[in-house]
Order: sequence, then C-alpha cells, then structure tokens
Amino acid sequence: MEFTALSNATQLGSFNPLRTNLQSSTQHFLPFSYASFPSSSRRGCSCKAVLSTHTPTSTHNNMFGPRSIDFELSALTALSPLDGRYWSKVKELAPFLSEYGLIYFRVLVEIKWLLQLSVIPEIVEVPSFSDGAKSFLEGLIDNFSVEDALEVKNIERVTNHDVKAVEYFLKHKCQSNAEVAKVVEFFHFACTSEDINNLAHALMLRETMNSIMFPVMDKIIKALCDMAKDNAHVPMLSRTHGQPASPTTLGKEMAIFAARLSRERKDLSQVEIVGKFAGAVGNYNAHIVAYPDVNWPHIAEQFVHSLGLSFNPYVAQIETHDYMAKLFHLLIQFNNILIDFDRDVWGYISLGYFKQTTKAGEIGSSTMPHKVNPIDFENSEGNLGVANGGLSHLSMKLPISRWQRDLTDSTVLRNMGVGIGHSLLAYKSTLQGIGKLQVNEACLSEDLNHCWEVLAEPIQTVMRRYGVPEPYEKLKELTRGRAVTKESIRDFIKGLDIPEEAKSNMLKLTPDTYVGAAVELARTVENVVNTVIGIKI
Repeated sequence: MEFTALSNATQLGSFNPLRTNLQSSTQHFLPFSYASFPSSSRRGCSCKAVLSTHTPTSTHNNMFGPRSIDFELSALTALSPLDGRYWSKVKELAPFLSEYGLIYFRVLVEIKWLLQLSVIPEIVEVPSFSDGAKSFLEGLIDNFSVEDALEVKNIERVTNHDVKAVEYFLKHKCQSNAEVAKVVEFFHFACTSEDINNLAHALMLRETMNSIMFPVMDKIIKALCDMAKDNAHVPMLSRTHGQPASPTTLGKEMAIFAARLSRERKDLSQVEIVGKFAGAVGNYNAHIVAYPDVNWPHIAEQFVHSLGLSFNPYVAQIETHDYMAKLFHLLIQFNNILIDFDRDVWGYISLGYFKQTTKAGEIGSSTMPHKVNPIDFENSEGNLGVANGGLSHLSMKLPISRWQRDLTDSTVLRNMGVGIGHSLLAYKSTLQGIGKLQVNEACLSEDLNHCWEVLAEPIQTVMRRYGVPEPYEKLKELTRGRAVTKESIRDFIKGLDIPEEAKSNMLKLTPDTYVGAAVELARTVENVVNTVIGIKI
C-alpha cells in the first residue's frame, strides 16, 4: 500500500527530477540583466570556508592553532555526515529532498498551474495550448537538470526570493516558444509563494516515501519475517526483568518486531498528503477580483487533486502542516520500534545467541583483535536517535504558525531530509546487521539447560487444575533462591497427588519444549504482515 493519487487525479507521469540535458538560450525575460551576473555565478556556486590564522598568545596555543586553508565543499568538508561520510548510503534521497528537489517540484507546480489556467473557459487571456506548446512545457519538467537548478539559484542571488526566481526562470525559458511566450505573465497567477511551496513539499514527501522509504521498510519487515520462519522451532530462554523466564522461540521474538513494524508502515502509507492553493490568506481574494465568475475553490481543489494530493480548503497563507506532523510522528514510532529491535539483537549477540559473520580485512577493535563488534545495530540505534530528534521538532513545530503565517516553518522545512536521511541510513545499517547474523543454537540450548526452574510455572498451573493446595507457594519454596536441576524438578513432580496421565505429561516437559504456541506464531507471521500492510512483501 502506497501513497496514491485520488481516483479523479490526472497522471503526472513518473517523477524523474534528475535530468542533465540543459539547452542554453541567450534570450531572457527578467526585470534585470541576466548577463550582468558574474561569470562564476552563471557557472554555479563555489562554496568555500576559510580558516584564518590568529596571533598565538603562547607556544601551547600555537601547537593546536588552525592553518589558513580555503575549504571547498566536498565529502570531507561537509558539515552534515549525510552529505559527507554517509553520502553513498543516502544519495538516492537527493532528487527529492535536496534544494534541487525543492526547485524541481516548484517548477512542476508552476507549469502545471499554467496548463490548468489554459483550460478554464473564462480565462480567455490564456487560450488552450496546442499539443506542441503542451509538449514544450512538459519538457521543461521532464528535462529539468542540475544546471537548470543552478540557473534558478543564480537568479535568486539577485531577487533574494527563491520562489520568484523560479517564476523568472520559467519566463526566460519560455521565450523560445512563441505560443507560451505570449502568456508568461500567467506564471504564478494569483499565487502566494506558499501555494507553490506547500505543493512542492507535499510532492517531495510523497515521492520520497513511495520511492525510497517504503521499499526499504518492506525489506526490513521481510527480513524479520524470514528470520521468524527460519527460526520458528529454535527454543530460547526468555528474560523478563533480565531474569530467566518462560521459554519462547527465537523466531517468535523476531515475529513480534515484524508485526509491530508492519502496523506502523501501514499507518504511514495511509497518511493523506495534503495541499492548498487558495492565495495569500486562503480566501482567493485576488482570484475573485481578477475573474469573479470563476469558481476558484473548485478550480483549486481540481488542481490539487490533479497532482495526486488531497485538498485542504480551510487554510490561512500556509497549509496547516497537520499531515506532516502525523507523518513524522509515525516515522518516529517506526524508528522507536527499530531501536527496540537493535537493542534486543545487541543483547542477544552479547549473550552469544548470535554470531556475526566476519569480512576479511575488517577490524572490530583497534586494540583487541578478537572482537567482532555489533556496529551495524549500534550505528542504526544512534542514527535513529538523531533522526527522531529532528523529526520530533518538525512534528511539534510545523502545525504552529502565528496568525495567518510566520516564516519559521520555511527554514524548518528545509530540514526534512535530515530526519528522513538519518532514518534511511539506520534502516540500511539494520539490514546490513541482520545479514551478518548466524544463530548459535548450541548457546541457546545451553542456557535453557541451566534453567530448569522455568518449569515452575507450568507445574504450579497444573497443580491448580487438580486442586493441590498452595501450588504457587510450594513451587516458590522449591525454586526461589535455590539451584534447580532436572532431577529436583522431576522428583517434585513424582511426589504430586495428581492423575498419572497429567504427571506423565509433566515429566516429559523440558525447558526447550515448553514454548507454547511460539512455533506457530512465528511460522505464520508473514501472512499476518501481508494482511496488515495490504501487499505481499
């Protein structure tokens, strides 16, 4: 189950924002001279950070003082590890959640709005476009490139307004098509910047979840289902409060996490991704003055639906972001469950229940050669914590805006990629860790054989059935604070005044057979997960 377009939505085609075939044009349609930009600006931005020397106050300070270096942005100098150390693991998010992605979706919304205006009969100033003009406009979307995005950024250096820069970019691009050039002033018609931005952000999130996040979530859930089925019959000592407790199976414990994560994944896919398109304060003020006979609320609803989004009719200047808060809260919950899994597996590795496959050349500890550290689960846990910190701020802040709008949401929304990026990084670490696990059945069996006291529960329960007085107290006296062995348990059972058949069944019990319905629960979890999610993983 994915975020999908509404039934009456028109097809946008497949989003593929990373295009590289830029066609240059010497014409421009800007309220300033594009040629006046410095040549370096027209080529793109050059990011540098300068470390300047200072006069040391002592020899000690000079030992650690910085040298004068011009740093250019690279994987080594990036401030965010997502853009540096971990870039190769999260770069598939860049077409959607980067500055490039935001500009791409702004371009898409502006062009789609102009196309929408061309089919409204009352707006005679924008006649229906020919197939050639439509193809030209759609081509600006389909062929949008990194070079195009840099051109928008260069325009923004003059306008100091990012959305207006997109409008001017499109006016400039459309001068090469005579039909579209006649109506370029209808780009951004009656729009406030947030009409464009909120739809761009909605599309960024929808495409990110559908294209990147849901598939990797499904891989985790599938891996856990496989672990559950493969280890359904492997008995394992439970530990409640860290102490030996009634046995389970390793597969059943993995099944719990598969089921938990599948519910959150389902809820995430059912969040309505919402958009608004109602002008400066949500009332279509300018629209109605310009064209009073047009049913603008209906047009806006149609337009938002055509992008595959749900429509929010009650807004001020900005879309209220309530759906974003819900989405990010659910991501936090998915991440919390995964933290729980990471910590449990970390503990099982510590107990020896899992071994980890080694890779030639890898080092576990810089000083202890024998170590194979559970670094994948530790990395996952750490990144999930970072992700949840960012997502928590987004979910708590975004629904709050002073009066009809303030600008705090704008800068915060630029950080969507941080929380989602660290989540993706963590998911991949968890998957990598799962791929290294090898079950150590000998260790699991040894633990069970040292804990015959766990049979106190079924024995006292059967004693209750047959009316033996004070069964709990008798087992407490036998087991609590004492060494319990196979022999002492069996001697106790033989002395019970209960039917011989019941006594015989209890004498057959061992810690590794006392697992209840765990085997069946583990074996069938994939069917349950598929039913919850609504697709076969």
